Amino acid sequence: MTRFVDVPTMSRLIESIGLRTFIGELADAIHADFLRWDDFDKSARTASHSEGGVIELMPVAGPDTYAFKYVNGHPRNTARGLGTVMAFGVLAEVGTGYPVLLSELTVATALRTCATSLVAARALARPDARRMALIGNGAQSEFQALAFHLHRGIDEIAVYDVDPSATDRLVRNLAPWSALRVVRCGSTAEAVRGADIVTTVTADKAYATILTPEMIEPGMHVNAVGGDCPGKTELHADVLRGARVVVEYEPQTRIEGDIQQLPADFPVVDLWRVLAGTVPGRQDARQVTVFDSVGFALEDYSTLRYVRAQAERRDLGTTIDLVPAAGDPKDLFRHTRGDGGGGGAATVRTVPPASADVQRGGVLGRVAVVDVAQVDGEAGAPAHRRAHLDAGVEHL
Repeated sequence: MTRFVDVPTMSRLIESIGLRTFIGELADAIHADFLRWDDFDKSARTASHSEGGVIELMPVAGPDTYAFKYVNGHPRNTARGLGTVMAFGVLAEVGTGYPVLLSELTVATALRTCATSLVAARALARPDARRMALIGNGAQSEFQALAFHLHRGIDEIAVYDVDPSATDRLVRNLAPWSALRVVRCGSTAEAVRGADIVTTVTADKAYATILTPEMIEPGMHVNAVGGDCPGKTELHADVLRGARVVVEYEPQTRIEGDIQQLPADFPVVDLWRVLAGTVPGRQDARQVTVFDSVGFALEDYSTLRYVRAQAERRDLGTTIDLVPAAGDPKDLFRHTRGDGGGGGAATVRTVPPASADVQRGGVLGRVAVVDVAQVDGEAGAPAHRRAHLDAGVEHL
């Protein structure tokens, strides 16, 4: 059976592990997988663009395990009460194709993004960095702030967003970490002045210039996170021209990152090579470094493997019949009958304390969850009882 981790289960998992430990261990897992770069079958994500946003699939395969993530980016979703980024992912055995994990990845993506930023900053930022500017105070901002505070020695963060209410929320959520000084600023220029690290996490799908050359100071490290699809940038092209630019996966970053503004031969450095020590990251204390982060499937692979291991260790999550159970593999038709052709309907075992909504084809928030056992039981039912099967997944 397939382990299912929904948002409430992910929340319990994070609470059980502890946020500091979760981010740190996930960063270590991502670092370790980047060091195995040549072991993976990699490709740029597949994107379906629309006027309002983008929907993407992000696959990667290792020697034993395959993973993919479904993720969207719709900046105007907040007006509808929806997140701008929503995601889920699957982990499967390469040898059989069997899916071993189906997990929410909206919360987990925020954690893996800040963990990846941390991995890059450890290699690129000056060791004495203590002050960070955080431009864009949306859903990713707390994660970035705490990753750098808890694991990179940042003790002061200057924050700015065009939406003051976003900054209000950020300041409120960071209040429990009393050792972290949060300074509200009235502009990007004010926030970045004197910063050792500048993190940009803006959401607008536009050719933007959040950072301009006159804002950049010697020795800065720029953690550019928000420019992550065609037509969406945050840095003036001259900021890139004046820096050592490091990327996750060059074929994807050329299309989606801030370097999309520059010629195809503009020099960049692979993050995995920096981590492996085959090329230098920061070359001197005055050099400006840029991590042109777009988010790469290998980071989600690391996250799904980590989530699976931790959920199994703590017996968290739900097991579901996402694919037909063992039996006669040639007799798929048996699943059109209520007993699955096996003398009784398959059961769904809830591993406490999991969501009761999952049992027997429930609805998680606005997501309909239907497993094989539910299909068996409903195949011959009247139309009004089958309605939820036709509805499928509304939103995630």
